[in-house]
Amino acid sequence: MIDILKAAIQRGASDIHIKSGDLVRARINGRLIPLSQQKLSTDQVKQLALKLIPHEEDRGRINHILDYDCSWGLPGLGRFRVNILRQRGSFMVVMRVIPIDVPTIEELKLPPVLSDIANHERGLILVTGVTGSGKSSTQAAMIDWINQQKSLHVVTLENPIEFLHRDSKSSITQRDIGTDTDSFMIGLRAALRQDPDVILVGEMRDKETIDTALKAAETGHLVISTVHTKNAVQTISRLIAVFEPSEQEMIRMRLSESLQAVISQRLIPTQDGKGRIAACEIMRVTGTIRDCIKDPGRLDEVYDLIEEGREQYGTQTFDQHLMDLVRAEKVTFEVAKSAANKPTDFDLKMNTFGAPSSGSDMMNADMNQYFGN
Repeated sequence: MIDILKAAIQRGASDIHIKSGDLVRARINGRLIPLSQQKLSTDQVKQLALKLIPHEEDRGRINHILDYDCSWGLPGLGRFRVNILRQRGSFMVVMRVIPIDVPTIEELKLPPVLSDIANHERGLILVTGVTGSGKSSTQAAMIDWINQQKSLHVVTLENPIEFLHRDSKSSITQRDIGTDTDSFMIGLRAALRQDPDVILVGEMRDKETIDTALKAAETGHLVISTVHTKNAVQTISRLIAVFEPSEQEMIRMRLSESLQAVISQRLIPTQDGKGRIAACEIMRVTGTIRDCIKDPGRLDEVYDLIEEGREQYGTQTFDQHLMDLVRAEKVTFEVAKSAANKPTDFDLKMNTFGAPSSGSDMMNADMNQYFGN
């Protein structure tokens, strides 16, 4: 199995699927490719799961495990985020490949404005997107920028810990949910007593975690977290909708005061067919956008404000970035149009304003190594 994992990493795999009764498969360039010639038995996959589970107590209840998250690493091979699950009553293991080195904003070719966003001293920054869109890599790059530039205490709450940060200018305290603390909620409450400057919350999943994250941002901390939403407007709506109708007006007010930025990502196939690239929507919360968050009737204005704020604030919509990628010949027009928020408008704008724009190359590169294939 080690040889198969090595082969998957060498071929640039982002995920490895190991299932009872099936071949070992790896996601390479966005496609699931068979890596082995023989199908695995139920017992083989169960034995692998036992080796990956880090805690003896959990290994002892292997027959009762239905879903289990952990991380696993092997010197000379790499680190993986592991999910152990049951399907048709037998075990399956899905392993996400984690690069050994923490990526930088520059290496990921993310918009340079992310450095300015990471430089905030307080408030809430959200990185959003569907599963597998590179959110963890972007968060890690922002923490790395803080670590290299500022003398702060950064507390991360992760499930599981993925990228391993080495202390540089900052002190990085990484806590694994289930090992170092019981839950995001408990860990976040405890973090407020641990003299943090920056708190990374792996995911804001429930009302209590969102409320506590807002309190942390309100009391002078910088909070970085993720939400599984497609864009900035949906993110704002989703956070508000978690609360009872009687609480939503107050949450709008709190969110308008604490939210600093929303970075939304999608991975799309590159023109050369050798990988995928991140298209980013960047919303920085200006005074006008704060007013829109407070007023539910004005939330639809946010998209246009993001589009209009590109020169002044460094904001951009997905469609603006997709146009850059097409002009730079990083993705095809057809792929970009299918990924656009408004395909018809995208088609019209590309035909009307088709000339290349300055500075587009800064955000264009194949990010397979960190964002997955």
